[in-house]
Amino acid sequence: MTTEVRVPTLGESVTEATVATWFKKPGDSVDVDEMLCELETDKVTVEVPSPVEGVLEDIVAQEGDTVGVDALLANIAPAGEAGSTTVEERPSATKPEAKPSSDDATPVDVMVPTLGESVTEATVSTWFKKVGDAVQQDEMLCELETDKVSVEVPAPASGVLTEILAEEGATVEAGGKLAVMSGGAGAAASAPAESKAPAEAPASSGGKDVEDAPSAKKAMAEAGLDPKQVTGTGKDGRIMKEDVSAAISAAKSAPAPAAAPAQAQRAPSPAEDAAREERVKMTRLRQTIARRLKDAQNTAAMLTTYNEVDMTEVMALRNQYKDLFEKKHGVRLGFMSFFTKACCHALKEVPEVNAEIDGTDVVYKNFVHMGIAAGTPQGLVVPVLRDVDAKSFAEIEAEIAEKGKRARDGKLSMAEMQGGTFTISNGGVYGSLMSSPILNPPQSGILGMHKIQDRPMVINGEIKIRPMMYLALSYDHRIVDGKGAVTFLVRVKEALEDPRRLLMDL
Repeated sequence: MTTEVRVPTLGESVTEATVATWFKKPGDSVDVDEMLCELETDKVTVEVPSPVEGVLEDIVAQEGDTVGVDALLANIAPAGEAGSTTVEERPSATKPEAKPSSDDATPVDVMVPTLGESVTEATVSTWFKKVGDAVQQDEMLCELETDKVSVEVPAPASGVLTEILAEEGATVEAGGKLAVMSGGAGAAASAPAESKAPAEAPASSGGKDVEDAPSAKKAMAEAGLDPKQVTGTGKDGRIMKEDVSAAISAAKSAPAPAAAPAQAQRAPSPAEDAAREERVKMTRLRQTIARRLKDAQNTAAMLTTYNEVDMTEVMALRNQYKDLFEKKHGVRLGFMSFFTKACCHALKEVPEVNAEIDGTDVVYKNFVHMGIAAGTPQGLVVPVLRDVDAKSFAEIEAEIAEKGKRARDGKLSMAEMQGGTFTISNGGVYGSLMSSPILNPPQSGILGMHKIQDRPMVINGEIKIRPMMYLALSYDHRIVDGKGAVTFLVRVKEALEDPRRLLMDL
């Protein structure tokens, strides 16, 4: 009896994956739990083990194919029986089937999938199909946006999209109905003939009949790019999100056209200005960021205190040991580990900066889960490094590098961005000289780092040029008094100007 190998559950809010690599080929013997293939999602890589011992009879989803949850990947025959199963006996996404009558076309509901923990509603962002279009099972129908992630909705079966119940911009609840399909092979076969036109004649998208990645379509729409301007590197020329990013970068680096001769211009009218404007609906993620930041201002009695730190000793220590540090630990020594350690040192002395308000209670944290704010193309995210007070410089640097990369790639899970007790925001990487960071609720403190700039300083009665950095501590005055905030910032300054204090716990 043939055993089917199907796509496993891919994780919260993940509905499809790409077949990255097959480790076996048809005819190979496989053992139970031996790795058959590897799938890639936008968050994780998933290995698919063999459910039984036997022989890999055929592969249904080839490398580069996009597959949905529970889609058929391959078939395994018992040892000694490979090849004995006929095509008619084995279910396959690509096998020929007898054409049923039109009576076999049964309605199939397209439902809103599980949206994730604590997420109850979403907004319909984009429909990739319209009423009357023929669709294949697991082909993307639409994309939903929540305040945390984007969710792509695949077709539950092959057929024809007969009705769309939630138009673009509509808000839908988890488990709600999005559309209705006329399911079954008969329905798919009875689709209008014009749905096959792209395969017979050059299409407006450049003559290819390959569906571009939904995330790539969205990125092209946001950037105002025509698909003809983007070279697809996916299977059969499919445009991927990375291709759009590359096209945008190439456009920015292209030489600017020669300036036209100056001409006298009249002031445009308000109507003409309006015609040149572009109105784009905020993503759910951006709406959430805006709401949370405004809630922080409305809820907390937020105040900011400033100081400056002489980075001479930290920079000298880093320059002296960075090569040896990287050789031993396999990670570069940066400034963030010094600031993280200095904050942990100061939080021990001023624990209210590491606490939070819960109703009429103050909750003191006897640990430090440090949030490291990071700017990404999707928006501001704050991955959390847990128990950093018990970690070494090397462990902190390695975790910052790893989480920072996955944040930029959009592969952080929600669990990795929750539970922080204090946050560091480094605006200096963008050139910021001074700013007032906003609290990350329910935390009571956030440290803002800024640009290191050479400035003249009076040292022992002499003017010397020193690398200086402004520090800003925003805190909730409901729980942290001015004395505590200033003391915290002074302890951070002392630890950075004399790093030996960290070693001796002074």
